[in-house]
Amino acid sequence: MKFDAKSKDFQGLTESEAKESLKKWGYNELPSSKPQSGLSIALGVVKEPMFILLIICSAVYMIIGSIKEGLILFGSVFFIMGIEFYQERKTERALEALKDLASPRALVIREGVEKRIPGREVVIGDLIVLQEGDRVPADATVLYCVNLTADESLLTGESVPVRKSEFTGKEKPSQPGGDDLPYVYSGSMIVQGHGVARVNAISTNTEIGKIGKALESIEKEDTRLKKETGVLVKTLTIIGLSLSAVIVTSYYITRGDFLNGLLSGITIAMSLMPEEFPVVLTVFMALGAWRMSKKNVLTRKPSAIETLGSATVLCTDKTGTLTQNKMTVTKMHNGKGFLEVGKTNTLPEGFHEIVEYGILSSNVNPFDPMEKAIKKLGDVYLENTEHIHKDWEMEKEYPLSKEMLAMSRVFSYKKGKQYVVAAKGAPEAVFDLCHLNRTQKTRLSLNVEEMASECLRVLGVAKSVFRKGKLPKGQHEFKFEFVGLIGLSDPIRENVKQAIGECHNAGIKVIMITGDYPVTAKNIAKQIGLKNPDKVITGQELQEMSEEELKLKIRNVNVFARVVPEQKLKIVNALKKNGEIVAMTGDGVNDAPALKSAHIGIAMGEKGTDVAREASSLVLMDDNFLSIVGAVKMGRRIFDNMQKALDYILAIHIPIAGLSLIPVLWNKLPIIFWPVHVLFLELIIDPACSIIFESEKEEKNVMNRPPRKINEPFFGFNKMIIGCLQGISMLIILLAVYFLGIRLVQDPGEVRALTFTTLIIANISVIMTNRSWTRNIFEIIMTPNKSVKWVIGGAVLLILMVLYVPFLTSLFQFERLHFTDLVLCASAGIATIIWFEMFKVFYLKKRIQI
Repeated sequence: MKFDAKSKDFQGLTESEAKESLKKWGYNELPSSKPQSGLSIALGVVKEPMFILLIICSAVYMIIGSIKEGLILFGSVFFIMGIEFYQERKTERALEALKDLASPRALVIREGVEKRIPGREVVIGDLIVLQEGDRVPADATVLYCVNLTADESLLTGESVPVRKSEFTGKEKPSQPGGDDLPYVYSGSMIVQGHGVARVNAISTNTEIGKIGKALESIEKEDTRLKKETGVLVKTLTIIGLSLSAVIVTSYYITRGDFLNGLLSGITIAMSLMPEEFPVVLTVFMALGAWRMSKKNVLTRKPSAIETLGSATVLCTDKTGTLTQNKMTVTKMHNGKGFLEVGKTNTLPEGFHEIVEYGILSSNVNPFDPMEKAIKKLGDVYLENTEHIHKDWEMEKEYPLSKEMLAMSRVFSYKKGKQYVVAAKGAPEAVFDLCHLNRTQKTRLSLNVEEMASECLRVLGVAKSVFRKGKLPKGQHEFKFEFVGLIGLSDPIRENVKQAIGECHNAGIKVIMITGDYPVTAKNIAKQIGLKNPDKVITGQELQEMSEEELKLKIRNVNVFARVVPEQKLKIVNALKKNGEIVAMTGDGVNDAPALKSAHIGIAMGEKGTDVAREASSLVLMDDNFLSIVGAVKMGRRIFDNMQKALDYILAIHIPIAGLSLIPVLWNKLPIIFWPVHVLFLELIIDPACSIIFESEKEEKNVMNRPPRKINEPFFGFNKMIIGCLQGISMLIILLAVYFLGIRLVQDPGEVRALTFTTLIIANISVIMTNRSWTRNIFEIIMTPNKSVKWVIGGAVLLILMVLYVPFLTSLFQFERLHFTDLVLCASAGIATIIWFEMFKVFYLKKRIQI
């Protein structure tokens, strides 16, 4: 690693050196919770009520002498363990992938080039770039810094940030805490300034590693939906067990057989036990978050997936989100006239100083897109001229602040007797630094407005000199001279207008918040299709408005200009008081309060700070507005499909419970279901609800309907009635087949086979029709879903084996069915969904709000 303290020329490790260090010291990560082992998953299954019921059933069969049935049920326990293991591993892999994505990112210098890498890949010897709002990824020695302060409260408990200094070679290693130490520590937060540090400890060798705190990247919390599901599961479980006790007693009284009564009671309990609900919730949330990550949106909080479908307002930054964040200098003004950059092969002498001082006031290796654009302009037109000063040494930097929207850098050079000062920033701030009179300000403001009307981001540039000696505390103490204006363009991202149109169709209001001038903001708003683009609230107006006034005005305003990050919180709070469900984007330290306050905080993954990421619910990994709209679409799809899955579970359990219960209440009716039959059905229900529905495509109208009300219960009457009606219609038709079978064939085995086969076909039909609540069954069949053919195909194969393989036919207590019997079963099973298909055509397709 090379380090030239004088020129601040940082080279860092080579890629081969980084690989060697990684191989030697391992990844930069702290111990965290390990994935569940096969044994722990098995223990989890053992604790489930369904497992206990199967063990009891197996034992009862053994006692009454049905060894074959007992062994089959006992063996099924291991089959269920296999299914649980598969689902658990699939969910865990999704969560682990998310955890890797959610780990803090680090900006390192390798081979002289800045690059962002996962924090876990930082190695000993790496040069890390420290910037305001970033978490320090490892313990490191500060080699260079400007106004660098860090919050080390995670390690010391002291909330006051500490000042950092550059390493001179004399300082000894020390503990966290205290000012002017040349060391930064893993887990601490850069509060102000910037710098470069060399990593000296990673992983468990860091100070935080010694303490033993494991920082979780993905938060675990009980969401409102999980709580609601828990209440429903508990209620149904109590009902099932209570009814089971009644059935055991009734069976014993009417038939005098306690053990078979116990089997019937367990069958009822199994048919009502809603063990699929928690599975569906876990699988859908985990895989849903994983699917969203594939769309460049990282879910940090599960509750965000629930809330996405309810979002009514989307507040977005302009730069880098609506635009490409590829700044280019396209126009300059030197106080006398304008220059269209790029129209000539040379740069007129009168504009050299603007570029010269624009570069001096920027970082040597800029990360900011505007500074990159200014440096690129210098590389093209001023390389190898007296205007590029690679040998000058920076003595001090006055950073940008909310009080002064301009930054200055002070330089010295060998033969110079004075310091040279370069400043750039918001034009009005630069005008203020230059102490221009009213006439000058008015004239230059008109030039700024002309450039802004062309959708350009405008910066002012100024210069000064200062005698060598003690430098002043503030920028205002320099006597600045105005140099000129730089206009930068940032093209709108492709398809942004279309995405905003989608939001409007989905009932989502889009608000653009920018630091640009009002005229620029208006023109951008018109280009991207925002509503009411001519109505703009500026930061100054926002500052002077009362909350009540803002609440009224914000209903018709979608553009905020010249806004500073701190004012975003005021916008969010006003929207919330109007009853809106707010999604807010942000990337800086000052955005964190607004991100935290919003229902859905969306941090930028590429240019966002760790503070913003930690305050957010979602992280936009490509900083693209289209990804936000995609996340809303995906959130609605996940919620829709979850609703379908849970309605299907409700629907299928009604006929199973009814057919288990009704024959028991009358002594002369043959029993249809025993535990083995319910177990068979569970083998179809589980993969159907957790695999088929989870992978189903979104509805055609998913972005053409208003947002779901945030307080609307997931298991409300309007939601559950469809599942209940489907279940009741299935039960009625199945009872018709059951009683028809009793009347025509009388043999209990054949009646049982007829009823059970009809239930299987009805189950398949209900799965198919519930895949979409807007498409008809024929459109659904033509819509691809890879998991359907495996689950449905497996169900058909299993029922054929049960009907025609002698061993299984005997186990299920069936008689072989003839072709006409199968036609009857198929017709009756398919008939269970006819009413729902008609209901879709006449009602749901137009008014569906899942």
